[in-house]
Amino acid sequence: MGKDKKKNGFISEFKTFITRGNVIDMAVGVIVGGAFTAIVTSLNTDILTPLLGIFGGTDFSNLYVTLGSGENAPQLMYGNFITAIINFLITALVIFLIVKGINKLNNGIGKLKKKEEEEAAPTTKICPYCKSEVHIEAVKCPHCTSSLE
Repeated sequence: MGKDKKKNGFISEFKTFITRGNVIDMAVGVIVGGAFTAIVTSLNTDILTPLLGIFGGTDFSNLYVTLGSGENAPQLMYGNFITAIINFLITALVIFLIVKGINKLNNGIGKLKKKEEEEAAPTTKICPYCKSEVHIEAVKCPHCTSSLE
């Protein structure tokens, strides 16, 4: 009986953990990030590298150094490393621009909400004694002369 309780407790804890919003958000982020990486890699490999090859005369993916001699000598593919660095920089730039845009959008929405809250702030209150409308900062009712809190 005690073993089942421990097992159910573990499963229950795991269920609670996995259904938390931040875990699900993280999973979605990883999936979208993987798709985004494929897009950036394609952008670099299929568009930017050939353009750089036109202007610079070099396709980075074909750059390598052969270590040793012979048919099976290992090759150091430093061109692929340069391509990976370019992918990283493009990804970082795009993410920076997205985050900057989202922050700008959130700041604009925050300012709009703050402005609405300021406009919606009440300027009057009701006297609890005579039920007349009085200014929000009044300490005495002008209608019944009662002291207001």
